[in-house]
Amino acid sequence: MITSVETVIAGTLELDGGAMFGVVPKSVWEKAYPPEAGSNRCTWATRCLLIRTDDGRNILVDTGVGEKDDDRFRQHFSPSLPQTLTSHLRSRLLEPEAITDVLFTHLHFDHVGGASYLDASGTTQLTFPNASHWVTDQHWNWAATPNPREAASFLPTNLDPLKGSGKLRFLSAERDDYEWLPGISLRTVYGHTEAMQLPLIDLPDGRRLVYCADLLPSAAHLSLPWVMAFDIRPLDTLAEKERLIAEALDGGWTLLLEHDARFAGGQLIKDERGRAAWGKMLERELVIY
Repeated sequence: MITSVETVIAGTLELDGGAMFGVVPKSVWEKAYPPEAGSNRCTWATRCLLIRTDDGRNILVDTGVGEKDDDRFRQHFSPSLPQTLTSHLRSRLLEPEAITDVLFTHLHFDHVGGASYLDASGTTQLTFPNASHWVTDQHWNWAATPNPREAASFLPTNLDPLKGSGKLRFLSAERDDYEWLPGISLRTVYGHTEAMQLPLIDLPDGRRLVYCADLLPSAAHLSLPWVMAFDIRPLDTLAEKERLIAEALDGGWTLLLEHDARFAGGQLIKDERGRAAWGKMLERELVIY
């Protein structure tokens, strides 16, 4: 049974607002998610999720950017340094060795980079050496032989340490939601990248949480046409968002946002025109249960 769920900020990075909002004009998106002064770039969080269970599992969902990348990479994305994932875990009385499972929604650099680090000799090590690292087999194969459009997001420096670790475990890319562990189901979606998985978390008090990953990266992406330019199948993203929003409204689900720098998520309501809108928002970092 799940005993606690909390968000953990691994850090921030800078990404172009036009890329994050796709066909939406800057004059529109900048009102919802303001860019940095004099820039087209916005600050985005890498918000991971920590789930603890009564049988001793400490499950981490996604791992942020990490610190292995070179100066050229940092000039492009300006990740905050140092990354705060392990320090925040330690503040919650968890050493990296205590993490039993790392669940990757997908393997883009800002979700998998923090799973490994360079030691003092320059050798790559797993950040969570005792953990099983989970991803769908379908997505792993997609990332290991990337198409030219996504190749810059699937970095060998992130994938190779996992491949040779003996700690990589594969999940099924089911079309229907399926239970992975008690209280945690997985939904496979295909718009952003091949076979990304969203954890659906059922708490003992009856609430359902959905970690939206890059299907709904920020509060500003609630509007259906607001789809990232990174997405490989934008019409699938639109349909997947529409389904999730309808279910969240009907079920009173809490949606957790991986990349919103201001809010951890919230619940949806219908506005005066009957459209989905955000109700009360959750603070940037918090214990949910």
